[in-house]
Amino acid sequence: MSQSAHHPQRSSLITLMIGAIGVVFGDIGTSPLYAVKEALGGEHSAIPTPENVLGIISLIFWTLLIVLTIKYQFFIMRADHQGEGGNLVLVALARKFMQGHPRSQKVIMIIGMIGVSLFFGDGVITPAISVLSAVEGLEVITPAFQPYIIPITLGVILLLFLFQYKGTAQIGRLFGPICFLWFLAIAVVGIKEIAKHPEILAALNPIHGIRFLFGSSDGNTFIVLGSVFLAVTGAEALYADMGHFGRPAINWSWAGFVFPSLMLNYLGQGALILGDPAAVKNPFYLSVPEWAMLPMVALATSATIIASQAVISGAFSATRQAMQLGYLPRLRVIHTSSSEYGQIYVPLTNWLLLVAVIALVLGFKSSSNLAAAYGIAVTGTMIAVTLLSFGIVLRKLFSWSLWLSTPLLLLFLVVDLGFFGANALKFMDGGWFPIILGACIFFLMSTWRKGQDLVRAAIHKAEIPLQPFLRQLSDERVNRVPGTAIFMTQNPDLAPPALVELLKHTMTLHERVVFLSIRTESLPYMAEEQRICMEPLFNGFYRVCIVHGFMETVDVPQLLRLCPPLDGEPIHLEDTYFFLGKANFLAGGHPGMARWRLKLFLGLYRNAQSATDFFNLPPMRVADLGTRIELTGHA
Repeated sequence: MSQSAHHPQRSSLITLMIGAIGVVFGDIGTSPLYAVKEALGGEHSAIPTPENVLGIISLIFWTLLIVLTIKYQFFIMRADHQGEGGNLVLVALARKFMQGHPRSQKVIMIIGMIGVSLFFGDGVITPAISVLSAVEGLEVITPAFQPYIIPITLGVILLLFLFQYKGTAQIGRLFGPICFLWFLAIAVVGIKEIAKHPEILAALNPIHGIRFLFGSSDGNTFIVLGSVFLAVTGAEALYADMGHFGRPAINWSWAGFVFPSLMLNYLGQGALILGDPAAVKNPFYLSVPEWAMLPMVALATSATIIASQAVISGAFSATRQAMQLGYLPRLRVIHTSSSEYGQIYVPLTNWLLLVAVIALVLGFKSSSNLAAAYGIAVTGTMIAVTLLSFGIVLRKLFSWSLWLSTPLLLLFLVVDLGFFGANALKFMDGGWFPIILGACIFFLMSTWRKGQDLVRAAIHKAEIPLQPFLRQLSDERVNRVPGTAIFMTQNPDLAPPALVELLKHTMTLHERVVFLSIRTESLPYMAEEQRICMEPLFNGFYRVCIVHGFMETVDVPQLLRLCPPLDGEPIHLEDTYFFLGKANFLAGGHPGMARWRLKLFLGLYRNAQSATDFFNLPPMRVADLGTRIELTGHA
């Protein structure tokens, strides 16, 4: 195979880099709007003395270098699964490596659910703080705009969520160029200020950051780390979006353009404050020339919309992955592009996010107030990623010894815990929001997971082995009619309840009977030749299994076209009927979880999207056969 088959050509790499600049770095690229302002001018900030300014900018530089460049790019992004990354990818990999260790797998699931729950908290806060901080630039132009900040912010956010159903195919083409212009603009503004006070370049020396942390007499030193961390919010996007752009494009765009642009702007803000300490009230916009203020506000708003769009799209993807892996009930998923597989829209997730974002803006009213809530969600997600990647996945993937993996795990865990502790000190100032939101999502996910385990155990007790049941049928008189019957089943070794119910009432079966099971693998995507496996049984009975990755949506009619012929005949949908077992679950004497929690699960179960819609079955060819199953005992 040629070399070009393995490595993208220069033009394609540049195209991917521009796309990565827009999507991957949209969130972290808008951090200059509020990071320095909160570290030196917020409620929990350091006094803007020259020593503190150098210390804060130094900490921002080395945090970006250690967290983004070393931790994520050099280590964590190597833990890919078919080129895909993200928290749930880590969970799938870690569970795969720990097969045969049920306790370890349970711990992995809990860590993964915590990380995903906090990620949704990030998905709520990012649109609120990003758009609000951009629109607040109008207040710098003239205080007359102050009463309109909240209404304008809400209007932008409302439009952003209302247009989600159209997908990002069209606007996505603008993401890269707009963010490229954004990074270029903030770099130029930064260079202008650095030229006035070049002494700010001393902040690149880590000694200033160390002195600030350990040598300062300012009691706010540790809590200020929470504001410094705002500079790296969005770091998880490097790993989560790796499958869309590839590691080379993300790494090159970061090292060659994004990182230098960010640091030039942070250094420029520091230089401005060195010359005028009063500029801490909004150092980003006060470093912009007056003639460029309105264009910069417009550009910043565009950049924050892009950052928000990336996080919202990530929430849609995380919702689908959680459904496929069994952490959430089936929800309606709409594909918004016929050519781009990953572009999806999840209506329920969209509207819940919108309500939460509006509530945040109305409740906190300013980006400074929201900054206190921001860090906890992201640091919690980073801790989960660090534990899974360095504790299990990277060690297993590259056969690291404990002598190598343990120091790395402890090093990065100390960094994450330090930032988490600094943000936790702001719990009462807003940090409670992502914790409570994440706890609610975690509770729903764990309830659904536990309930599913109870359902599987109850169904297993109610069903009978398939092979003996079919042999018994061959000795009894069963009417066979033309066509194909497909019985959906979770366990292909057991007789589906729908089959038992049908025979109990009609003693009639179609000429060809297929027991169809759908299995989610711990892979993002499956090769086409691995999607369908078919096993002939006897007397017109077949077992068929559809295998799919956890990032894929299952279209059963489409996939059945790949099924090998049955008795020499392919499956024709026009003479095929699907039989689904619609179970009505009742709480038994000892249901295995608290009754109020069981009622919550049953409510989720009844309101989940139907299997007909979820698997895209033709509604006119689907029959639901109900059975009553009592949930008793422990899963």
